[in-house]
Amino acid sequence: MVIGPCGAGKSTVSHRLAALLGLPLTHLDKLHWKPGWVEGTKEELLAALAPIITQDRWLIDGNYGSTMEMRLSRADTVVYLDYPIRLCLWRAAQRVWSLRGRTRPDMGEGCPERFDWAFFRYIAGWNHHARPRTEGLLRGTDARILRFETPQALDAWLAELERDR
Repeated sequence: MVIGPCGAGKSTVSHRLAALLGLPLTHLDKLHWKPGWVEGTKEELLAALAPIITQDRWLIDGNYGSTMEMRLSRADTVVYLDYPIRLCLWRAAQRVWSLRGRTRPDMGEGCPERFDWAFFRYIAGWNHHARPRTEGLLRGTDARILRFETPQALDAWLAELERDR
């Protein structure tokens, strides 16, 4: 699993890891969002995820707290991009600007990038709502947790992984 605040770079690192490790990659955003930024239901997301996590090998990118326990029960490793929120806000703003009007490859079709105050408020409040819930779930897992607090630490680990392959 690859988790962390919105804008941390989960999808980018997931693509790199999937290619490096030969893992099938699933983006939760792609499963959850329908054209026009219409959210699917929790039940639809859980149903879509169930057959994926029963496989022996997978890589899933995204948080979605309602699915975290389900994924943690089957995950052997969690890559946690635990970056400063100001960095995540900056990266999210860069993404919106560079992809404005286009749908990114890891998002559901028909969901073009756009500026949304609610989304940026969600990122800004990560440490107060999503982080405590995420940390609590991680304490209850047997999965190996690889926590990266800077992009440089992640890059060093990825470079080491690439050398070992």
